[in-house]
Amino acid sequence: MSEYSGKDIVILEGLEAVRKRPGMYIGSTGSRGLHHLIWEILDNSIDEHLAGFCDEIHITMQKDGGICIEDNGRGVPVDLHPTKKIPTVRVVYTILHAGGKFGNSAYKVSGGLHGVGSSVVNALSTKMIVEVRHNGCIYQDIYENGGKPAVSLENGMLPIIGKCAKSASGTKVTFYPDPEIFETIHFKPEVIKKKLKEIAFLNKNLKLLFKNEMDDEEIVYLEEFGIQSFVRYINRDAIVLHEDPIYIEGKSGDIEVEIAFQYTTNFSEQINPYCNRINVVDGGTLVTGFKTGLTRVMNQYARELGILKEKDENFDGKDIRNGLVAIISIKHPDPQFEGQTKTKLGNTDAKTAVEDVFTTQVQRYLDKNVEVLKKILDNSLKSYNARKASDKARTAVLKQLNDIDSKSKLAACTSKKPEECEVYIVEGDSAGGTVKTARNRKTQAVLPLRGKILNVEKASLEKILQNNEIKSMIASFGCGIGDDFDIKKLRYDKIIILTDADVDGAHISTLLLTFFYRFMPELIYEGKVYRGLPPLYKVDYENKKLQVKDNDKAEKGKKSRSKKIHSEYIFNDFELEKFRKNKDNKILSIQRYKGLGEMDASQLWETTLDPETRILAQISISDTVEADDVTTTLMSSSVPPRRQFIMEEAKYATLDV
Repeated sequence: MSEYSGKDIVILEGLEAVRKRPGMYIGSTGSRGLHHLIWEILDNSIDEHLAGFCDEIHITMQKDGGICIEDNGRGVPVDLHPTKKIPTVRVVYTILHAGGKFGNSAYKVSGGLHGVGSSVVNALSTKMIVEVRHNGCIYQDIYENGGKPAVSLENGMLPIIGKCAKSASGTKVTFYPDPEIFETIHFKPEVIKKKLKEIAFLNKNLKLLFKNEMDDEEIVYLEEFGIQSFVRYINRDAIVLHEDPIYIEGKSGDIEVEIAFQYTTNFSEQINPYCNRINVVDGGTLVTGFKTGLTRVMNQYARELGILKEKDENFDGKDIRNGLVAIISIKHPDPQFEGQTKTKLGNTDAKTAVEDVFTTQVQRYLDKNVEVLKKILDNSLKSYNARKASDKARTAVLKQLNDIDSKSKLAACTSKKPEECEVYIVEGDSAGGTVKTARNRKTQAVLPLRGKILNVEKASLEKILQNNEIKSMIASFGCGIGDDFDIKKLRYDKIIILTDADVDGAHISTLLLTFFYRFMPELIYEGKVYRGLPPLYKVDYENKKLQVKDNDKAEKGKKSRSKKIHSEYIFNDFELEKFRKNKDNKILSIQRYKGLGEMDASQLWETTLDPETRILAQISISDTVEADDVTTTLMSSSVPPRRQFIMEEAKYATLDV
């Protein structure tokens, strides 16, 4: 047994932990994680706007690859921190969990609550420059190589590099992401512009100036009507039932509530909730309050207008929300999010506030706009009647899910405890056979799909339920679908999509994710859906440093000093390139796996199935508007938006040759 003692325990101090495990702080080291750096710095400026001190933010993509964000807020404090005895600016940008949002005095409303944003960006940058305008002076601090201060203090204070107007204030941050950390350091202007548009919608009268020095492009984002314009933007290509979105605003206690909604001819609902302009994709209490208020008010009007008779049952909430597109935005002084990811709001007072404000204000609106009310109720009645008419047909199809044929494809696991079970969805019987052989039969089930499933974006529920592959999945999961869905009946803690690393595999994954997102979104919101990431390469190599260790061991054991060949699995091209750059590695051979069938059972277990060594990517939604927009763009029947999307993204693609 190898010796295990105190010297084996590594302590990561300061920002070292961030550089060692960047994914814990920004989600990934890919393009999404790269752009997250911008949002973290931008959040600080927006918090200044929410506090009433900032009305203009400049965002610049510099020619040298840096990002510059400048605001006219109060400026990060430059005085000495009372406990750290260094300039407060340096505390904010070099120490985790340091910020002005933990107390109640600096920020009454804030989105960034964990105090890690600025320092994390610094840790993952090769260089960061911070300039603060305060009391007629411009102060500067510079950090290099992952957040190490590069400026000498003068009498304990930051140096003054220039003068400004006495009334001028604000913070300017310029950073350069570390290419050793990120798979790419090339920012996408389209991603930034899309985000800025959303921020402008959510922050009425905040001026955002975007400049792209590479393309000599300048755009100003300023929305006078806020979320009302946001709803118009979401429905820009839809057929709407009433021309103007309904806008509600009010205050309940310390909670400010804004709601804008509009009905379309679509068959789905889209509710986008925000708390302190954070997109809480899993909803929570603010959504519950809105749904409760909407259902009660519409049923009340339906009774009063005689649309629902005494003997009729009430409209179901889903009937009323059919075709609905809504934005809910609240400002809460003390939001309680479930988890670091801030995907669900837990405050019970948020439900009460939203319900009270909505109920009161929407009745005032609808009493004055009866024609709009009648259109909404007519839409609810059509949905109600359609649901009743299709219940029998749907029930008949769902009964088939208990047939042996629907479950015959599934290689079940022996355990009946959902918390320890997982199911792998694989493409084809060939891959399925290898996975079945390699798996842990107690906890791992395998469901092979024969061919590609139906594109559900362009099909009715009845047609979807006729698809054999979809029926197999529903039968295997055990939690039902549509109105019958109950996540408590789910037989597996993890649903893992495992496909080949080629175009067909990517297409199958996209079809599956579209199905889950449209018809079983709770699986994604609850973190049950994953993508298995099989290795792309197996590299055989010799390593100089490992060879020295091997020779030392051989000397002790009096064994041969012959060179030892090592093997390593590599999961993407970025990691392969990093491996190539390691001068200690002498690559002997590289094997590329085009499909799961090219690996034997032991290799598949070691790399993809073993919970101790495998890599799983959890599927999550960080932006409800973007998720819906991208899904519609890629999977609907409309070709021009999809062509435009592909052309915009093609320039960022890398060729596998």
